[in-house]
Formats: sequence, C-alpha cells, structure tokens
Amino acid sequence: MKKKADAKITISWVFSISKIPKHAWNELALALNTPFLEWEWLFLLENSGSICPDTGWMPAHLTLWKDQKLIAAAALYIKTHSEGEFVFDYIWAQAARQLGINYYPKLVGMSPATPVPGYRFLIAQGEDEEKLTKLMLREIERFCIEQNLSGVHFLYTDIQWYQQMVRYGFINWLHQVYVWKNRGFLSFSDYLMSFNKNQRHNIRRERKKISRQGITVKPVEGRQARRSLFERMHDFYAHTNYKYGPWGCKYLTRDFFIGLHEIYNERVVFMVASLEDYQAEPLGLAMFFRKNNSLYGRYWGSAGEIDSLHFNTCYYAPIEWAIANGISRFDPGVGSDHKVRRGFQADANYSLHRFYNRALTLVMRSNMEQINRLEQENIDNLNALLPVVPG
Repeated sequence: MKKKADAKITISWVFSISKIPKHAWNELALALNTPFLEWEWLFLLENSGSICPDTGWMPAHLTLWKDQKLIAAAALYIKTHSEGEFVFDYIWAQAARQLGINYYPKLVGMSPATPVPGYRFLIAQGEDEEKLTKLMLREIERFCIEQNLSGVHFLYTDIQWYQQMVRYGFINWLHQVYVWKNRGFLSFSDYLMSFNKNQRHNIRRERKKISRQGITVKPVEGRQARRSLFERMHDFYAHTNYKYGPWGCKYLTRDFFIGLHEIYNERVVFMVASLEDYQAEPLGLAMFFRKNNSLYGRYWGSAGEIDSLHFNTCYYAPIEWAIANGISRFDPGVGSDHKVRRGFQADANYSLHRFYNRALTLVMRSNMEQINRLEQENIDNLNALLPVVPG
C-alpha cells in the first residue's frame, strides 16, 4: 500500500518486516538505546510464527521513503486482543463494550510481547523530525479510520520521545517499571555496601544457599553459546509460562530461540546455573540482552524449585556481570515487588493513547488523572521500601 505524501516522500504500509531491507531499517534503529526495535529482533518474532495474525498480531509497519531511501518508520501491529502488551487495558475494553463500541481491532506500537521501555518512531538523522512525526501521525489516523480500528496505542515508550509526543494530544498513562542503576559500583561487594545491614545479610545468605548446594551461576555470551543452550532456554521459557496458567504469556516458538542463535547472538548474554560448569546440563537459565551500556532481562526458567536460584540467576549474577562490564542500567523485566528488596527501584514509564470515538476518549481522559496519581503513589511507596543506606 503506497501513496505520495508530497513530491519527494512516499508512504508505504508494509505487512511483514521481511519486506523491508535489513540495512535500511537498521540504519534507523541501531542508533537507539533499545535493541528491541532492530530488524533482527522484529524479523525473528514474525518469521518464527511467534507474532503473526494467528496469535492476534498483524504486522502493519509504516514506512516513509525519499529517493528510495528509508527516512522514517514505525513498528506497528493490528491487534485483536490485549494479550502480550503488559499495560492491561481491559478496563477500557470493558468501558467500550458498555458504550456499545468495538474496542478491537486496534493499532499498537511496541516491540511485541517485550515490555521494555524504548518504543519510538524511527527517523533518520538530518531529517526534519517534527515534520515527519506529524506526517506519520496523520497517516496513522487515516489508516485507522479507513481500517475501522478503534484507536492507536504506543506502549513502553522511550521517555524522551514520550515528552515530545504529549504535545500532539495523546492521553498519557503512567505505568510502573523497575530499573537497577549503577551508582559507580566497583564490585558486587561495593554494591552490597549500599544496602542496610539486614539486607546485606539477606543477600549474602541467598548467595550462600546456592554455593552450598554446589551450584554455580556463570555468564555465557551469546557468541560463545551452543545452539542447544538456546533450545534449552525455549524449554525453560515454555515451562515458566505453563506454571502461570492463564496468566502466562507464551508467544515465542522454538524457532525464535534457534533464530537468536543463528542471526542475533551478539546481543545475548546467558546466566547459566549448573552443578559444574556451563558444559553440564543447566539447572536454570536466564537470558539477557545487551546494547551499549544497558542490560535487559527477558526470559528465565529452571529444572525444578531450587531455593534462591531465581534471585541469583536473574538478579545477583547479572548485577555482578553488569558492574564488571560497564553496564549503567539493568532492566530486569516486569514482575513482582521482590525486586525492590534486591536494589531495583520503581520508575515511571508512559504509554500514549488516542481513540477515534469521542465517548471513549472522554471516558479515558476524565479518569486518567486519578489513575496516574494512584500509580505515582504506588511508585513512591515502592521506593520507600528500598533497603538502602541513606545518602
């Protein structure tokens, strides 16, 4: 689907990332802090059958071209449900039903099933960002109305991009995420000293529980990892989701993990828990992604319930690795507030929303101030529980 925006710019909707040249997309995406808008990641999600119309995600990527050069793009998906988004907008879907409005399908901008802040439009350096952003928003509105989509939702946004986008009339919704920040720590022992005495003791005790069972947790970077480790990660990932039953979020296929090994292993870091070394059959695995000075925790699983294995594999070992490798920020992923006890602070992230029905817009806008105030109170309350030494 192509159209001329002006004499120089052509707009095209592309329904598979594979139809967009990798080098053209990555020329825009590699400059970002997030790895989860790079071509390889999105391609593997789609090509593996993880993210596709059969799972309720129809790719509909917006691209802008000038003289056959990609100058702007947005990763977008038509959704027929709200699963895999992690913003839990069911309250708005329910309100729509009560008003007799179809909430689905809708258009979503995010890295699918990847609740990590960093989403934004991709725009080439040297181009007029404001002009192209307005052009993209007009085209998205035209597309949504033409396709009878209820609205557009940008989730887990890049904070700087969010600050630019609020002036375009979107409703902003505050969400709580977690982050670990390296405050100049020289070692894990140095990091421990930032906690109060009781929590230092608790963390040391949890670390000792693993070593006393003869278990070690070692980092293995993706380039050195065997294919079997990626396949084992899929098995653990599937088992972890199975344990959560209807609250699980299993999208990723075995082919996705094999694809990571084949074309995207340079971003991957494993934490491998085993009785000997990483050559032995893992007792637990956690998969992380690194880009620049940031680390992102994504998937985890184990062969059984082992006391403190999760804390060591998903938090302590990667923090130790992060300190040694110059990482300044570590996003551990969504989850429960036990992260606060391990030094992860609650942080604010925003999603952006626009409906094309006035009644639904009024409902959301009239309630959002209170919702955001309550979420900010939750963030403040969580951070008040941080067991750190004042100062």
